[in-house]
Amino acid sequence: MSSATPSIPDGDSPPLTREKSSMSYTYDNLTGWKSVRVLRIGRGMFHDVKRRLPYYWSDIRDAWTYRTIASIIRMYFVNMLPAIAYTLDMNRRTGQFYGINEALFSSALAAMVFSLLAAQPLTIVGITGLISLFNYTIYDIIIIYNPSIYPQFMCWVGIWGAIFHWIVALCNMCDYMRYVTDFSSEAFGFYVGTIYISKGIEELISEFTSRGPTAGYMSTMIAILYFLTIWALEGIGSSTIWRPGFRGLLADYAYVIATIFWVGFSHIPGPLKAADVTRVPISKAFYPTQPRSWVVPFWDLSAKWVFAALPFGFLIMLLFYYDHNVSSLTAQARQFPLKKPAGFHWDFFLLGCTTFISGVVGIPFPNGLVPQAPVHTDSLTVYETDVRVIPSEEGEGAEIRRPIVNATAVVEQRVSHFVMGLAIIGTMTGPLLIVLHTMPSAVFAGVFFIVGWGSIGSNGIMNKALHVLQEDRFIQRAEPLMKVRNRKILLWIACQLIGVAACVAISETIAAIGFPVLIIALIPFRVWIIPKWFSQDEISVLDDMTADNEAVLSSLGGAPRFPGEGREVREHGLERRYSEQKRGVSRQRAGSIHR
Repeated sequence: MSSATPSIPDGDSPPLTREKSSMSYTYDNLTGWKSVRVLRIGRGMFHDVKRRLPYYWSDIRDAWTYRTIASIIRMYFVNMLPAIAYTLDMNRRTGQFYGINEALFSSALAAMVFSLLAAQPLTIVGITGLISLFNYTIYDIIIIYNPSIYPQFMCWVGIWGAIFHWIVALCNMCDYMRYVTDFSSEAFGFYVGTIYISKGIEELISEFTSRGPTAGYMSTMIAILYFLTIWALEGIGSSTIWRPGFRGLLADYAYVIATIFWVGFSHIPGPLKAADVTRVPISKAFYPTQPRSWVVPFWDLSAKWVFAALPFGFLIMLLFYYDHNVSSLTAQARQFPLKKPAGFHWDFFLLGCTTFISGVVGIPFPNGLVPQAPVHTDSLTVYETDVRVIPSEEGEGAEIRRPIVNATAVVEQRVSHFVMGLAIIGTMTGPLLIVLHTMPSAVFAGVFFIVGWGSIGSNGIMNKALHVLQEDRFIQRAEPLMKVRNRKILLWIACQLIGVAACVAISETIAAIGFPVLIIALIPFRVWIIPKWFSQDEISVLDDMTADNEAVLSSLGGAPRFPGEGREVREHGLERRYSEQKRGVSRQRAGSIHR
């Protein structure tokens, strides 16, 4: 079945006219004012729901597999541990307004809303490092004037942000995300990874300054070894060591194994426990960290501060416009054989609802998680391992056997996201909060490192840089990058890294509140400037759409056409995608046979 027609489980087939209606909301054959979809208020949301609703029962029924169980356990740790890590950073830098309960509440709220109501339930939604940066930057600005108004001010930031979210969703402005290619998504992923790693280093520096050198060195050791443990276990999962089932288990439960071991290590009696490292601060179960109610008295804020919060609400919308939608694109990227349709406009409207609720109750604003979203889809992907036999030059009959891993299917469902949300709610209970209190902060520094490296290690920027550095005689002649001169590859990398460096630089100042503008600027830069510096053939090798599945692009009006390029980008990327499959750029586990 063609990817343009998502498969429908037996017994759930909607009327035959559904395919025509679902594809009618595109730019094809539209002229004049009809081609301006911003004027077609709410049509994108309507078609998103109409496309996805017939699959709702199959989203529940298809979940009853082992892959869903493994995904729930893995994503609970992958979502919760970074959320707590970011909250520890916010707790220090926002006058302890945000605590563990606020982090858990935010993550649980997002998981429950998006698992039940979203058109893209594979997109993991929670607390990101960028919202941590956003929140404490606003705090640094507010304390100059009156720190006591911070809760009410953040509430109005959320209210204004929600209003802007709803305007964007109703006016179909998510359509412009169809212009997101690997150029901007790779740069954004590299920026996110850089920020996360720097946050891990800041966490360890804080340990040295607050607890002394002994606790600092102990924390540094735990953080580095925690990172290496997860890296090694997931590496075994994508190798040919041991039996497929065993190495698959090690990869599925790498976070569980590493967390239990290194938390226990910090409690070994004697000199290790005497190091007295910082542990996760907790408060009363289901209560805010500060002595307040769950509803922020936003009505007490004076009018001048209400309107002062408006531009910050606009900036939070810009950040989420890119961050959340790119998370959805990467969760549905081209390496995953997805069949069910997407819905960007409807999900962005839902994100406005969670932003509004989060502001009113005083918790961090949740949005799509760039590193975790594709990990969720990967954890639900069924891989098959074949053996490719290559004739050897050593003589007749000699051969080389290489494992070839192919993604054959994805368990597309919404149960894993929902159960993960229930588990996070359970973590807010007294007994599990006490368990969290036993965890050293160093573990969360290690979480920053592993999540950050996950965004950098397999990034396209890194792959292109390694190609340029590699000795020519060891490069396959069929490698598409060989068709592009090294100086052009370096120029491409430089364009991406300049954007990354600008975002990182502004993030280290009080002007960090404006970094979403720089992130958004990556899209028009790719659309209008890059075609002037690179030929169409060079772009066809260096770039491709982040997601090119028709089931995904139908929500965005179809595949884009870029100025100066005669064909759609997805047509250019065939050679590059073949190269990626050969090199194994996408994270694929050789041991996952019919998992």
